[in-house]
Amino acid sequence: MDNQPIIFILDAGGTGFKFSAVQDWREIIEPFTIPSAAPTLEEVLQKLVTGFRECETRCGRKATAISFCFPGPADYPNGIIGDLENLPSFRGGVPLKQMLENEFQVPVFINNDGDLFAYGEALGGLLPEVNGLLERQGNPKRYKNLLGVTLGTGFGGGIVINKVLLNGDNSAGGEIWCSHNVLYPNTTAEDSVSIRGVRRVYAREAGIGFEQAPQPFDIFKIAEGQLPGNREAALKAWEELSTVLATVLCNALRIIDGIVVIGGGLSGAWPVFMPKLIEKMRQPYCGLDGRCFPSMETEVFNLEDTNDRLRFTEMSGKMVDVPFSDQQVWYDPTKRVGVGVTKLGTSSAVAIGAYAFAIEKLKEQ
Repeated sequence: MDNQPIIFILDAGGTGFKFSAVQDWREIIEPFTIPSAAPTLEEVLQKLVTGFRECETRCGRKATAISFCFPGPADYPNGIIGDLENLPSFRGGVPLKQMLENEFQVPVFINNDGDLFAYGEALGGLLPEVNGLLERQGNPKRYKNLLGVTLGTGFGGGIVINKVLLNGDNSAGGEIWCSHNVLYPNTTAEDSVSIRGVRRVYAREAGIGFEQAPQPFDIFKIAEGQLPGNREAALKAWEELSTVLATVLCNALRIIDGIVVIGGGLSGAWPVFMPKLIEKMRQPYCGLDGRCFPSMETEVFNLEDTNDRLRFTEMSGKMVDVPFSDQQVWYDPTKRVGVGVTKLGTSSAVAIGAYAFAIEKLKEQ
């Protein structure tokens, strides 16, 4: 194991920089966080250097490479960070990759948090778990494609096709945050699928100011009846998130056709929003002639529901005869996709994704 590369990892957010180190597909130090807020760009950058130096101290050796997620917009292949809403000191473009390579003398790789989350879940999280369930059920079906979405301060996304992370020609693959908002057409999906969206709806429905609205975890507990508060407002807040998210996921699945995994700080509220999300994704269209038809060619299943998961993985199909021969081939006309929540935990999935991304890039050098 000592010969295995060590990759220093950073999960960068608007409020904190979370550092870790991964070797042989597992974290080898206890992750730690440094607050990201600082009055100047120089001080923010110094926090990054300090964090990676601390990784060296805790590991007792230098990294083989540094790999991390950073908010966009950005030119990720070249490691240039653009105008960030939560880190305004980066405005104008900051060549972060080159700066860190100069400082640490190792390759540096930067990507989007949604991309690395999806990559981690595709390699070691929900996707292999689903295929394992199918195998145990005797079902020959296997899934290769995954859409990962993160629900938190913002609304992120990443796409993995047959174990290959889709970056896009402009480093903009999976950027679903700016999808159409079906409830508020003049804004983006992120305005509803985010912490601020959940709090805003609760405040509106409860007749209070936004600043007085509880945080989403408490709104989840209120919706579940576990905390005092306006339960109807709480349920409405999660219903609006589900409605907007359902439209975005359906649009994405019509193109990607795979498994969906949900992570981020809001994913822990899945018991209250997931049933409504699946219900809305299954909602049929009704044409101008009055006839109704499914919203997708595939049927969607809730992978967090025991009965749904069993129906999703159970054996289906049959052997059919090959014309003009005595041969038979397997035919399964059912088309299924599933939606589940992170199996690694969002931060760990990002870490594994960042590690895998670095390993692949090192092979190319």
